[in-house]
Amino acid sequence: MTGLSSPLRSFVLYLGAALILLWSAGPFIWQFSTSFQLDKALTSGTPSLIPDPLTFEHYYNAFVEKQLHRYVWNSLVVSLATTFLCLFVGSLAAFALSRLNVRGRFGILMVILSVSMFPQIALVGPLYLVASNLGLLDTYTALIITYLALGLPLVTWVLFGYFETLPREIDEAARMDGVGVLGLLWHIILPMSLPSLVTTGLLAFITAWNEFLFALAFTSNIDRQTIPVGIANFTNQYYVPWGDIAAASAVVTVPLIVLVLFFQRHIIEGLTQGGIKE
Repeated sequence: MTGLSSPLRSFVLYLGAALILLWSAGPFIWQFSTSFQLDKALTSGTPSLIPDPLTFEHYYNAFVEKQLHRYVWNSLVVSLATTFLCLFVGSLAAFALSRLNVRGRFGILMVILSVSMFPQIALVGPLYLVASNLGLLDTYTALIITYLALGLPLVTWVLFGYFETLPREIDEAARMDGVGVLGLLWHIILPMSLPSLVTTGLLAFITAWNEFLFALAFTSNIDRQTIPVGIANFTNQYYVPWGDIAAASAVVTVPLIVLVLFFQRHIIEGLTQGGIKE
């Protein structure tokens, strides 16, 4: 694009951004519109993007009849616990591999990365047997431990990349001031790594929030089932309530969009800074 004039270059960039936005937001906009339409409008021969008439029936069904709020609470508990544990364990692991004299640290990182490459469908059976033998089925604990294993490799890798960009002179100055290893991590490294912590925390939270396979296998009642399983339970053998599903999907997607938009500056900085070695 170096040969284009400045106005034309700006037009092409804005046009590309608009097309990407339309491609990304289009399905959600249609789903959001679906949640406000009557069932007969959803099955008509000519679907419409504009609800006519506007109805909140599907939101009433989702929360009152199908008790969506209970699934939301379960997902919130599991996702928050998973996020905090991922950040706690991942920051310790990344700090040790980045700032301490650990032999074979890149080999350890490759092992951590390789663990995340196993397909979930190959793990659900053995993990189900382990959870059953330990009496952890239908508990938050089984989901949190599993999601911790899923999110920890990514958290460790991103934090490690970001810690590597911080100058080593900081460590030397801290030691001269009598700061210990944990003090260096808690008082200096972590405050300087806020963008990376926000990024990895959001990624871990979204992973746990949207996970379906393990939640379906490890839970069997509404007391512990998470949102994806709850929405799947909306359907029955003879009828698919598309409007109720759309309403539930809109409710659980909006908070994630708000979080990403609110922390977008930290997310971009956290993802890009870790790839730059200063």
